[in-house]
Amino acid sequence: MIKYPVRLDKLIAHLTGITRSQCKQLLRAGAATINGEPCRDGAHHVKEQDSVLWQGEALRSSSPLYLLLYKPAGYVSSTTDSEHLSALHLVDASLRSRLHIAGRLDVDTTGALLLTDDGDWSHRVTSPRHQKSKTYLVTLARPIREEELLPLRQGIMLHGEENATLPAEAVWLSDHQVRLTICEGRYHQIKRMFAAIGNHVSALHREQVGSLTLEGLQAGQWRHLSAAEVAAF
Repeated sequence: MIKYPVRLDKLIAHLTGITRSQCKQLLRAGAATINGEPCRDGAHHVKEQDSVLWQGEALRSSSPLYLLLYKPAGYVSSTTDSEHLSALHLVDASLRSRLHIAGRLDVDTTGALLLTDDGDWSHRVTSPRHQKSKTYLVTLARPIREEELLPLRQGIMLHGEENATLPAEAVWLSDHQVRLTICEGRYHQIKRMFAAIGNHVSALHREQVGSLTLEGLQAGQWRHLSAAEVAAF
């Protein structure tokens, strides 16, 4: 819920999901008008009755959206891509322009993906400081033994990193499958973790984010989050 009066840059970041620095650049370029007059000052306080246009379109101050999507393979977790469709194309066209993706999944990774138009909530979901758990079903190219998971449970150094990963919860399921729960989101982290112990991830599926699971959803389907689910983040 937005409490007025509110700084222009905070309002834009909240409703669009862009960062404050991106907002500042666009404001300098004249992307905002208030009551028909250009405004380049992010500190300007907006009143609830003000008419704010952002890049020529009215900023929507309606109830924020919080969605859980079951992303299939072949979709990217970005707004645009020259080769693949954005996962946003799986939701209703009437909602699409309002949403951004909170967190990322590789194009070949399937599973739970969160969509919202609430920038503050998106930050809480993705910030490492909040350490929200994410659980993955990992399918491996080569057989793996239970004892090989010990370095992942203890924290492991990844190539090019200065600090070891946080200890992960790693459950051996079979010779080629492991259920892994982490509280970080480093670049290609899971693939790099298994590479560090001499294996290769052939398929990756995110089963859960925090307490949210994909129960009741098929690949490509989505649903709105309840107020309790939103508050859990």
